[in-house]
Amino acid sequence: MGGRIGFLGTGIMGFHMARRLAEAGHAVIAWNRSRDKAERLAPFGVAVADTAAEAARDAAALVVMLSSGPVCEQVLVADGVLDALPLGARVVVMSSIPVATAERLAAEAEARGLAFLDAPVSGGERGAAAGTLTVMAGGRPEVFAAAAPIFAVFGRATLIGPAGTGELAKLVNQMLVGSTIAAVAEGLVLAERGGADPAKVREALLGGFADSTILRQHGERMVTNDWKPGAMSTVQLKDTSTALAQAAALGLDLPLIALVDGLYADLVAHGDGALDHAALVREIRRRNRLPLDRPASS
Repeated sequence: MGGRIGFLGTGIMGFHMARRLAEAGHAVIAWNRSRDKAERLAPFGVAVADTAAEAARDAAALVVMLSSGPVCEQVLVADGVLDALPLGARVVVMSSIPVATAERLAAEAEARGLAFLDAPVSGGERGAAAGTLTVMAGGRPEVFAAAAPIFAVFGRATLIGPAGTGELAKLVNQMLVGSTIAAVAEGLVLAERGGADPAKVREALLGGFADSTILRQHGERMVTNDWKPGAMSTVQLKDTSTALAQAAALGLDLPLIALVDGLYADLVAHGDGALDHAALVREIRRRNRLPLDRPASS
C-alpha cells in the first residue's frame, strides 16, 4: 500500500504502532488530542498534524486508534475527518468499539467513496512495541488484502467477515482476557492465603494445561505488584460492558462475563481504573480484607 498514512490516537499502543509504521519506511502523519503524545513520534520521522482532518488530508490510508466508539464517531464523522480523506482512501479503525458503531462507520465511509475495515487488536503495549499484535478485521476481502502491508508491521491479521465482525471477535477476546485475569487473580490469592508462595505456584503452572499468556504476563504483574498500564482497567471495563450490551441485543444471558464486568466496575469505582487490568487482583484482595498489594516478604 503506497502513499501517506494518517494516524489518529498515539496513546499507550498507538504510539508504538505509528512508530513501527515509520520505521518500516511508511510516510506517517499523526494526530492526538494531547499534542505532546504525538510529538514523541517526531524523532522517528513522523509528521505531527494540528488537527485530525489535517492528518487525513491526502492520506492513502487512515489508521484510527482512538479511545472509544463515541470518540471515533465524533472525530471521523462530526469533525469531518472522513470528508477530508481523498476518494478511495482506506479507513482502518483499530479501536475497540461496539459492533453497531463499526457498522455505522463503514456505511459513512462507503457513502463517501472510502474503503473501510474495523480491525481491533490484542496484545497490549508489549505486542504493539514488538509488532506481535493479533489483528481481527471486518470488511471486504479486497480492502483487507490492500491493507496487508500495514497489518504486517503490527503483527498477524485475520479477516473474520464483513464490517463489524472484527469488533465482534475483539469482544470475544476481551471476554476471555477479563475472565482469565479474574481466575488467575483468585487462584493466586488462594495460594497466598493458604500459605504457598504465589510466585512459585505460578512458576509451577507454566507449561501445564493452566498455562496462558495471562498467567505468564499478568500473573507476573500480580506477584510483583506491577500496575503500570499496558491496558488500563477502565478500558477492560468498557469492553466487558460492551460485550454484555451486545449479548443483550442478541438475547443472550452470559453470567460469567457479567460477574467479571461487576468486578471491574468495582475496581474502577474504588479508584484503580488507571492501573493495568491485572490490578483486578486488588479487588479480590479488597473483598477479602487483605492488603491491596502483595507484601514483598510473602
